[in-house]
Amino acid sequence: MTQPLLIEIGVEELPAIPLLKIVTNIEKSWTNILAEYNLVNEFNFIYTPRRLVLKHKAMPTRQEDTTVEFFGPPLMVGLKDGEATKAGEGFARKCGVSFDKLGRSEKNGKEVLYFKREEKGADTISLLQEMLEKWVASMAFGKMMRWGDRSDEFIRPIRWLQVRMGESSVPVELYSVESDTKTYLHRMVSYDAVEVPTIDAYDAILQEGAVMLEPSERKALILAEFDALESEHNITIERDEELLAEVVAITENPKALVGNFDEMFLELPPEVIITSMKEHQRYFPVFEFGKIANKFIVVSNAYTDDYSKVVAGNERVLKPRLADGLFFYKNDLKNGLTTNGLEKVQFIDGLGTLTDKIAREQKIATRLLGLYMERVEEESSKSNIELEKLMDRAVGLAKADLMSEMVYEFTELQGLMGYYYAKALGEDELVYNAIKEQYMPLGEGAELPSSIFSSILSMSVKIDTLMGLFSVGKIPTGSKDPFALRRAVNGIVRMVIKYDLSFNIDDIISLLKEDYAEFDTSLLRDFIIERINKSLDANPSVIASVLSTGERDINEIAKKVSALNEIVSSDTFKEQFSTFKRVANISKDIDLERDLNIDITLFKEDAEVTLYSAYEKVINATYYNYEEELEAMFGLKRELDAYFDDVMVNVEDEALKTNRLHTIGSIYKSFKSIADIKEITL
Repeated sequence: MTQPLLIEIGVEELPAIPLLKIVTNIEKSWTNILAEYNLVNEFNFIYTPRRLVLKHKAMPTRQEDTTVEFFGPPLMVGLKDGEATKAGEGFARKCGVSFDKLGRSEKNGKEVLYFKREEKGADTISLLQEMLEKWVASMAFGKMMRWGDRSDEFIRPIRWLQVRMGESSVPVELYSVESDTKTYLHRMVSYDAVEVPTIDAYDAILQEGAVMLEPSERKALILAEFDALESEHNITIERDEELLAEVVAITENPKALVGNFDEMFLELPPEVIITSMKEHQRYFPVFEFGKIANKFIVVSNAYTDDYSKVVAGNERVLKPRLADGLFFYKNDLKNGLTTNGLEKVQFIDGLGTLTDKIAREQKIATRLLGLYMERVEEESSKSNIELEKLMDRAVGLAKADLMSEMVYEFTELQGLMGYYYAKALGEDELVYNAIKEQYMPLGEGAELPSSIFSSILSMSVKIDTLMGLFSVGKIPTGSKDPFALRRAVNGIVRMVIKYDLSFNIDDIISLLKEDYAEFDTSLLRDFIIERINKSLDANPSVIASVLSTGERDINEIAKKVSALNEIVSSDTFKEQFSTFKRVANISKDIDLERDLNIDITLFKEDAEVTLYSAYEKVINATYYNYEEELEAMFGLKRELDAYFDDVMVNVEDEALKTNRLHTIGSIYKSFKSIADIKEITL
C-alpha cells in the first residue's frame, strides 16, 4: 500500500550559491536514504528561498518483510564432539538465538552453521524522524549557523516543518521545531502561517500565496519574460546561466523588469558595468545593436500591482556602484600604468614578490620570442628589434593594473583593466592585447589568446608559475590543485597546438631551471606529460604509444596522436592490426639502438624481395604530415602478410635469421619514430 508524502522544511532565506553547489547531492542523499530503509520510490525535490520540499506520490506505508540469512563457520569448526565450540556459540549470539536453534546449510562446498530470520517491515511513519535527521545532517553547505541556545548547526534557522503522509500529520521534530499542518506564503501576501488542510491543497495554497514552488517553472517564467522584454524594447539580454540559476534560487514570485542608468556611465569599459551589475546586484546586462546599453534587467521577488517603485529602488542602488567605478577608472587613467608597489606584494612564499615574478616572466618571454621570432615577425609585420622591445614592454606592464583602484575593487578584472588603460594611454596594439590575454584560457574550452605574441606572454606567466611552485615543493596532489597548475598546463598545450609551435618539454625546462631553486625537474616533466594524456582527445593507448617513443615536443605529440588515432579509429583497422602486432612481437628482443643492417644478397624468398622493395619506397618517400607517413607504413600489410606466410624468420642459419630479424625490426623501428605500435590496444 502507498500514500502521498509531503515534507516541507521552512527556513529563513537560503543563500543561493551554497544551495546550488550541493542541490544534486541533497537529492542523491534522499535517494540513498530511501534505499537504506527499503522504501525506494520516485520523488520530487523542490526548493525556494524559504523551503526545502520532498514530494512523493506513492510512498510505501511500510517496509516489505524481509528474510535475513546468516552463514556461520564450517560445521567441524562450530561443533565438536556434539558440543558447541566458542566459534559456534559466538555465531549463535550474533544471530540472537541459542545454539540449538541454528540450522545447517552448504556454502562453497562445505557444510556450515546457518540461521534464517524473518524480519517484519516497520511502518514508514515510525521511520521518518530518523530518516529526516539523516537527510538534514547530510547537507554539507559549508559555512553553517547556530541560533538560539542550540549547539547544532544548519545553513539557516528552521522556522516551520510539515510532514504529511496521506491524511495524517506525522509527528516529527527538527531543531526543536515540531511538525504541524501549516505553511507560509510570500511575505508580501501574509506574515502569518496558513493552514494546509490536505496534501492535495498544498500547491494551490502556495500558488494563491504568490509562491511558485517548482524551480524549473520559475526559470521558464523568467526566460519567457526576457523574450517579451526583448521584443518590446528591441534589446538583447545577456542570459548568464549561473546568474539565472542564482536568481531562480532567490525568488518565489519572479518578475523581470527593465531599469535604466545614466548614459555618462557608458564611458566605463563594458566589463566594469557588467561586473557591478552581476556581482553586487544580480542584474542582467542589456545590449542594443551589439553594444552595452544604459539599461539592466532586475528579476524582482516582490508581489505588487505597481513595480515602478521596485525599478526606481534598483536604479537608485546601482547608481553609486557605477559612480564609484567611474571615479576609479578616471583616477587610474590619471595615475597611469605603473608597477610601483608590486615590490611590496608577496607572490608565494619562497618565490619573492610580484616584481620578482615579472623579472622571471621577462626572461622566459625573451627566450620564447627567440624560439618563435620568425613566426611572430610574419604574424605582426614588425622587425625583430621592435618585437623584442614590445614584448619587454608587455611583460613589464602585464601586472601593473594590480596596483589600480579598479582592480582593488574588482579583482576579477585584473589583466582586462590593464588592457583598457594601456590602450587609452597609447600603447602598441600588441602590448595591450597581450596584457588582456595573459591569463587565457580561463578554463577548459575557453578562448585562447588571439596571436602568437599574446600566447608567448600567456605561456610565460604559466611556465613561471609551474617552475616556481614545483621548485618550492607546492605540487598538486590528488584532486587538490589550489594554484590551478593543471589548468596552466592545459592552456600551454592548447596554445602550442593552435599556433603550431615547437615546445620541447625537456628543452624548455632545462633552459629555464637556472632561475629557480634546485628541484627534481622530472617531477614537472611527468606532471606535464600526465596533463597531455588528459587533454588530448584520443584512444589512451594511442597517446601512450606516442609518449613511449620518448617524444617530448608537445606539438609533435599532438600531431602524431591525431594522425595515429584517425587510423586506429577506422572500422577496418582492428582486423588489419594483428599483422603489425606480430611485427612488434618479433622485434621485442632486437636492439633498435644499433644499425639494423640488411644484406639483400641473403634474400632467398620472393616475399623477402617484395617486402624490402616496398619498405624502401615507403622510407624514401617525402611526406607532408604524419597521416601520410602512417598510411604508407600501414600500407605494408599485404607484403608483410605474404612475408609471414612464406618466410621462416627463426631459422638455424644465424646470418639468415639475423638478416630477417633486421628486416622486421627496421619496419618496427620506422613505426617507432612516430609511435610504439606494441602499446596500442583496441
